[in-house]
Amino acid sequence: MGRIIAIANQKGGVGKTTCAINLGGALAQLGERVLCIDLDPQGNLSVGLGIDLNSVERGMAQVIVEPDVSLASVIRETKTPRLDVAPTTIDLSAAEMELMTAIGREMALRDKVTPDVADRYSHIVIDCPPTLGLLTLNALVAADGVIIPVQTQYYSLKGVAALLKIIKTVQARLNPRLQVLGLLPTFYDSRTILGRDMLDSLKETGDHPVFRTVIRQSVKIGEAPTAGVPITTYDARSEAAKSFLELAKEVAHA
Repeated sequence: MGRIIAIANQKGGVGKTTCAINLGGALAQLGERVLCIDLDPQGNLSVGLGIDLNSVERGMAQVIVEPDVSLASVIRETKTPRLDVAPTTIDLSAAEMELMTAIGREMALRDKVTPDVADRYSHIVIDCPPTLGLLTLNALVAADGVIIPVQTQYYSLKGVAALLKIIKTVQARLNPRLQVLGLLPTFYDSRTILGRDMLDSLKETGDHPVFRTVIRQSVKIGEAPTAGVPITTYDARSEAAKSFLELAKEVAHA
């Protein structure tokens, strides 16, 4: 069955969606079959993989609240070979509210990742919203591992503790197989003292692994979503593409 990886951090702007798109693309480049699940109502992952949100009649909103809508029924192919996406729209915000009163609400996503879907993919990557709400909780309950993107800035490091506390609770009560695969340094700028200091601080936390790969600031990464493809497809020779390929290799062996 496919390995399910959640990309989570309740702080916005740390590169979760960028990581999800480009990790998925890099794994596909390595020959893996990958599904990206968009669990953020903003739908940026869907757009970044070339999906026109106006064309999405059924997406993750319907999957998590409607019993007769399967995950398989909303999956679409992307422009990138071996990379598929389960898209979402702003309707997911209303679906999260509806889920609040549902029995087994924390397991809604897990129950929809059925063997007919999981067996098709080697990796399933979930892009979480920038909150510690019910959608992120669903992703953590469904996942085998979680990657935490952390911007190499002071306030970003402070917010990681709250997420790690939630993860420990999920491990203890809902999903004992969940592992922290690593903290992923993002938006790194080696030219600044602050960037170097924050990277050192991240590596010194000690409680959880930190990926060797560092995602640096890059114009190319920002351009790729406008083409609806990962950076590994948009500019395979760029340093950013090489970084995500290295990350994919780390993840595959984690």
